Amino acid sequence: MALEDLKQRVRPDWRDTLKGILEKARSLGPQAVLAFDLDSTLFDNRPRQARILREYGDARSLGLLSACEPSHWDTGWDMRAAMRACGMADAEVEQRYADARAFWQERFFTSAYCVSDEAIEGAAAFTQAVADTGAQVVYLTGRHEAMREGTVACLARCGMVTPPGPEGRVHLVMKPTLAENDDAFKREAHARLGRMGTVVAAFDNEPTHANDYRHRFPEATVIHLATDHSGRAVELMDGIVSVPHFSMEDVTHRA
Repeated sequence: MALEDLKQRVRPDWRDTLKGILEKARSLGPQAVLAFDLDSTLFDNRPRQARILREYGDARSLGLLSACEPSHWDTGWDMRAAMRACGMADAEVEQRYADARAFWQERFFTSAYCVSDEAIEGAAAFTQAVADTGAQVVYLTGRHEAMREGTVACLARCGMVTPPGPEGRVHLVMKPTLAENDDAFKREAHARLGRMGTVVAAFDNEPTHANDYRHRFPEATVIHLATDHSGRAVELMDGIVSVPHFSMEDVTHRA
């Protein structure tokens, strides 16, 4: 499903769904489990992407890329599109892409670079609100263990609850190594979630992962973040609620 189609799924009453999740979590307390993906769900990765492309531009004396900003990644994870958005001609994009991709690959999946991420709007306040209900917060991510230090540092810098949290109720579940497949890892981790308590809600930007949650936990509320995703042509299952961010305040009336 195209990103624009996913964004059109956002209903005007999506905030009521988030409020209902908090109410359910509060009623169950420590028995409640809420699972959050990180990349493009709680975290905006565009600052990390832009940093890497800027550094590539500096390393190769490519001034257009040295000026890369997060907004140049607004269309998603396609580096070619970002390079074109920086002003680079199509022919040069194709010429440079393989080298730029290799440069990116060496840096993106590291603690040193994930600290550049910023919080999705409202994510900090929402995770704090979940923790205040007494529920368990589980960050279930496709990031691998080598990124744990940078991930925890970024959670703290962005104001989100960090492991282990009050009474050990905040958990960060990561792949052992980068090589593991994200889809398979998350499916296997669902069993662990089920043993921790009652899964009240799960949050993910990837339609495949949101659908997996819907299959495994049909009584839970599954939230899809309509931010960006890997680009796979996957339809969201019925019953999954799409939201643009986590802010509980409607500010459309402001000047």
